[in-house]
Amino acid sequence: MKKKTASVKVATTIGSVTAEYILPEKAKCLLTLAHGAGAGMNHAFLVTLAGALANAGIATVRFNFPFMENKKGRPDTPAVAHQTIQAVTAHAKKTSPALPLFVSGKSFGGRMSSQLLAAHPPAAVKGIIFYGFPLHPAGKPSVERAEHLKEILVPMLFLQGTKDTLATWELIEEVCAALPAAQLEKIDGADHSFKAGKRDVISELASITNDWIDKILQH
Repeated sequence: MKKKTASVKVATTIGSVTAEYILPEKAKCLLTLAHGAGAGMNHAFLVTLAGALANAGIATVRFNFPFMENKKGRPDTPAVAHQTIQAVTAHAKKTSPALPLFVSGKSFGGRMSSQLLAAHPPAAVKGIIFYGFPLHPAGKPSVERAEHLKEILVPMLFLQGTKDTLATWELIEEVCAALPAAQLEKIDGADHSFKAGKRDVISELASITNDWIDKILQH
């Protein structure tokens, strides 16, 4: 298994961000892994998840958004986040042109990735995975944030905890039921951070991700 750090230029006005590739020997695909609004690419959840995915033969590239790279508190505007994801997907495709490419993200990272896919889909992307889609602010159930998902043409996998305060279970179920390309997987008892007592939720997430990717690659 190889690890490789890269500096990815987003734009002259924005600068570059750090990315880390984890490349298993016989990788079947490459997955971008965008972080959430509160923690960067080296957050324990993402590092552990990337390791579990690598054991299943899934290469990953984690990366920082500019606000995290430059240690600023407030998340980037959607336009900057989209440009960053676009730059990383292009870099990933250039780095591993033979590997099928998927995008994914934790919370904010997944939402920004899906907005990009809805508006300007990078041509090579085979599907998108949401590790906790932030459907609404805590305590304010609504579905407006899901509107753009109707524009996405590639398969979508939603991994959602039943105790996620940013996605009431009934609402996320309703959203996914209306999307022909979506598959919703229930992570019982898990919150938005995928904590569920002493259970090893990350292994579950990696296993479900692996099965879903296998299904798509076999088509």
